[in-house]
Amino acid sequence: MILSTFASGLELLAASNIKESYISLNLSGQNLTGTVSPYIGNLTFLMLINLQQNNFSGNIPHEIGRLFRLRYIIFNSNTLQGQIPVNLTHCSELRTLDLVLNKLEENQLVGELPPYIGFTLPNIRILLLAGNQFFGNIPHSISNASKLEWLDFANNSLTGSIPEDLGRLRNLTRLNFARNNLGTRKGNDLRFLDSLVNCTYLEVVSLSKNNLRGILPNSIANFSSHLSYLYMSANPISGSIPTGIGNLKNLILIAIEVGLLAGSIPISVGSLPKLQLLSLFGNNISGEIPSSFGNLTFLTELDLHRNSIRGSLPSALGTCHQLQKLDLSDNNLSGAIPSEVIGVSSLSGWLDLSHNHFTGRIPSEVGNLKNVRQLDLSENKLSGEIPSSLASCVGLEYLNLSDNFFRGPIHPGFSSLKGLEELDLSQNNFSGKMPKFLDTFPFLRRLNLSFNNLEGEVPHKGIFKNSSAISVAGNGKLCGGISELKLPPCTSSESKKSEKSKGLKFMIPLLPGLVGLVLVMSLLIINRLRKKRTVTGSESSSRKDLLLNVSYESLLKATGGFSSANLVGAGSFGSVYKGILDPDQTVVAVKVLFLHQRGALKSFMAECEVLRNIRHRNLVKILTACSSSDFEGNDFKALVYEFMHNGSLEIWLHPESTSDDLNYSSRILSLLQRLNIAIDVASALEYLHRHCGKPIVHCDLKPSNILLDNDMTAHVGDFGLTRFIPEAIRSNQSSSIGLKGTVGYAPPEYGMGSRVSTYGDVYSYGILLLETFTGKRPTSDIFAEGLDLHNFVKNALPEQISEVLDPLFVTGGEEGEGTAEEKLKQDQVQESLATILKIGVACSVESPRERMDISDVVNNLQKVKSTLRRCGIN
Repeated sequence: MILSTFASGLELLAASNIKESYISLNLSGQNLTGTVSPYIGNLTFLMLINLQQNNFSGNIPHEIGRLFRLRYIIFNSNTLQGQIPVNLTHCSELRTLDLVLNKLEENQLVGELPPYIGFTLPNIRILLLAGNQFFGNIPHSISNASKLEWLDFANNSLTGSIPEDLGRLRNLTRLNFARNNLGTRKGNDLRFLDSLVNCTYLEVVSLSKNNLRGILPNSIANFSSHLSYLYMSANPISGSIPTGIGNLKNLILIAIEVGLLAGSIPISVGSLPKLQLLSLFGNNISGEIPSSFGNLTFLTELDLHRNSIRGSLPSALGTCHQLQKLDLSDNNLSGAIPSEVIGVSSLSGWLDLSHNHFTGRIPSEVGNLKNVRQLDLSENKLSGEIPSSLASCVGLEYLNLSDNFFRGPIHPGFSSLKGLEELDLSQNNFSGKMPKFLDTFPFLRRLNLSFNNLEGEVPHKGIFKNSSAISVAGNGKLCGGISELKLPPCTSSESKKSEKSKGLKFMIPLLPGLVGLVLVMSLLIINRLRKKRTVTGSESSSRKDLLLNVSYESLLKATGGFSSANLVGAGSFGSVYKGILDPDQTVVAVKVLFLHQRGALKSFMAECEVLRNIRHRNLVKILTACSSSDFEGNDFKALVYEFMHNGSLEIWLHPESTSDDLNYSSRILSLLQRLNIAIDVASALEYLHRHCGKPIVHCDLKPSNILLDNDMTAHVGDFGLTRFIPEAIRSNQSSSIGLKGTVGYAPPEYGMGSRVSTYGDVYSYGILLLETFTGKRPTSDIFAEGLDLHNFVKNALPEQISEVLDPLFVTGGEEGEGTAEEKLKQDQVQESLATILKIGVACSVESPRERMDISDVVNNLQKVKSTLRRCGIN
């Protein structure tokens, strides 16, 4: 039916003498279009108007206020716009007003809610205004509508406080104020909850996604015994969960996520017999998981990730036979994984125990998880071989066992896991042949087998055809594969056996002579080493363990005569060239020192000293060093590094400042790529500060010293200014040391003569993190008159981050469009970005000892990454 037909029909009805016989107008779900005709105001006999689930647009006609007998208005799921007519409140007999969820957000209802609505609609029982653009305060008169049973203002732009006398609505069963901007920032926004104790029929309370601040009151333990759903997520709510919450025996769901809750989870939660979902992730909850959770026999989802929960995982959880999703990642859990828990066969969504401290083997009962889609045990301390029973988990789509101590071969039975889309076994001790069956997995789109001990030929088919989808770095005995992997060619086993046999036959007659030759050579080497001891102790110790097996001539050839065409970059102490070393055509980066430059030789020694023994996946690897003479007899020193094909972070963040053949201006770093880079750099700093015996301070952390490999993994480079902490503490030259670093990234205390410290690196990291997500250099011209990058971001937190973020992350006019799921995803992304910026600000505060600990930085960024991954951000 089109508009004209509908309007004509209303005219006929209005002209007729029919009164009591036709008291309703029900046109629900008829795909009607056009506007709601003002003739509807002439149908004074109407008691119900139901126009839901159509395509009506335009304003609600003010003539509807003439319908004094009207009891029900149901207009939900249309594309109406404008304000609620003021005279609609004249319909004092109104029981239901349903204006929920207009289909097109640009046509939503707008304006402030009528301030006297609670007085003018005394009989209202159901008031549903969700999914529009109403702003302003919740009318305090609403508490006078004493017959209200269902009150829903969700998904609007309401602000201010929630009326503290809502408890006068004694018949209230459902209260939904979620997804607004409610809150006063005064820390007492939750006082209204005390009054809800009087609502003895209350079943649903939903306050998620607001700015409600304050301590969670104990009064919620005295809410109605009918309460089934409690939603309070994404509010800065502090305090702890009341111990009396176990009184609410009909609770089905508790969701208090992404807040400031602390303390332990009350044991009484385990006495909620109907509880199906408990989600408390993203808080500061500590203590242990109560074993009383084993009583929650209807529990289907338990999500406690991103907290500080410690202790062991209670085996009693294994009695929760309805459990479908279990996420305990990013906590401090330890001990063995109980076989009772990992064998809960009902798990079908995900089991995530990553980022904890679990030890021991994976129990064989993991094979019971035949329907689980995601299994993540990464970043623990698990060991042993992977049980063959894992091959029974045929429903797996995502499997991550990275960063553990697993060993042994990858079981051939895993060929049954055909549904895998992502597989990460990196950073372990897996050995044996490269599993070729992986090239038959039809849905596999990401594979990481890096940093293990795998050997043999890498396949060419399936996922192995896409170098950007796989990582096999750090497996020294692999060969073959596509050319982009730059692996050596494979040699057939038959030819190897033949060559070995021939070699043995040839070598046997020569053995006596070889033994004698070895003895003679040994004497010569010993004599030569004695002579070398006359070399200065500092230089010989610095070059110890480095492979000094390249000459000036070989580097000259590798770099095309140090051609400007191969120049990658230049710094204070040297230039870096791309080179190709014979005989295996290895692509390298060659840093040639400017020995005439004061401090260059010291820089060379520092890099050799730092890099000769330390190894970490996020530190640039030095391959060899060269200390010889050029053709004219001049002293020549160079360092040879692994080449990073994706250049530096600097040229990705600021492509306008570089001109090269990689066309960076057409490439953009995604949110997850930037986050991964931030985590990589923080992990490298944590290693240098915490795990090198004596702490090492980098002293010059900045985007140009962060290099990116083929997989966009970040590596910290340029250790020319590095200091060891004991050396720095003993030195009296604090002022000269304090001048080290780069303007904008060096901490303020260095400029005042303070000694270098790990705190200084954390400051530089904080600035680098802010630059990575704002796209603004700390030396930008916009920072003047006391404003710097730190305060620029700090002043925008938490609500104006769109003003400082890289425009890539600002949704602008598209914000709010899409489904509810897409809105949730958008909100979660914005919250994650705010968290990242807060970390950057916390790292770059002026006082060194108030800066965030680098280990906490790594943990918090990993939590952000886990959150984004759950939102489907890849």
